[in-house]
Amino acid sequence: MPYDQTRARVETYFDRTATKTWERLTSDAPVSRIRETVRAGRDRMRKLMLSRLPDDLRGARILDAGCGAGPATIEMAERGAQVVAVDISPQLIDIAQLRLPEGLRRQVTFHAGDMFDPKLGKFDAMIAMDSLIYYTADDIGMHLAALEKRVNGPIIFTVAPRTPALMAMWYAGKAFPRSDRSPVMIPHAHSKLAQAAKAQGVRRMLRPVDRITSGFYISEAMELRP
Repeated sequence: MPYDQTRARVETYFDRTATKTWERLTSDAPVSRIRETVRAGRDRMRKLMLSRLPDDLRGARILDAGCGAGPATIEMAERGAQVVAVDISPQLIDIAQLRLPEGLRRQVTFHAGDMFDPKLGKFDAMIAMDSLIYYTADDIGMHLAALEKRVNGPIIFTVAPRTPALMAMWYAGKAFPRSDRSPVMIPHAHSKLAQAAKAQGVRRMLRPVDRITSGFYISEAMELRP
């Protein structure tokens, strides 16, 4: 499916179908045991990704691509960064704005729309947590090539790893589509994704960072560094 069509499906899911679900998942509200594992996995992944950035981010302009309800945005702003927090869902942006502490408001610019919009400008670093998991290797490579010209420092993002367990769930999901389920993740092997990125003109080395597995949450962090 072309990038624009996938992006439209993602927008529909997060802005219309699952806003309340994600609002609860990213809060302290009670959730099911399955979603507790997802919450715990996402918390661990966010901590891992942010550990790839300096503790002192004063003077840095950082793109939080697919910021959701904004937990990473808050942590980076607390370290002193100027954060541009972007999400395809206007409703999630509204939640992120409400959750942002008053003392950090001057450091954060929110934007509802395409996280890859070149009008957002240039950055010192970028994180994209679980916001690229629905896209093909070619689409990811194409955007990494464009971002490489706009992001001076590390580009840290996650993909769904191509593991036997995740592939089984992936094929099952394709066989039994439901309108209320999230868009289908596309699992990636590091080697194939690195090849696709290189074919799209990415010059930096794409390196795996680590994988987080927590119940139904499986995600792998990767990064491009200068």
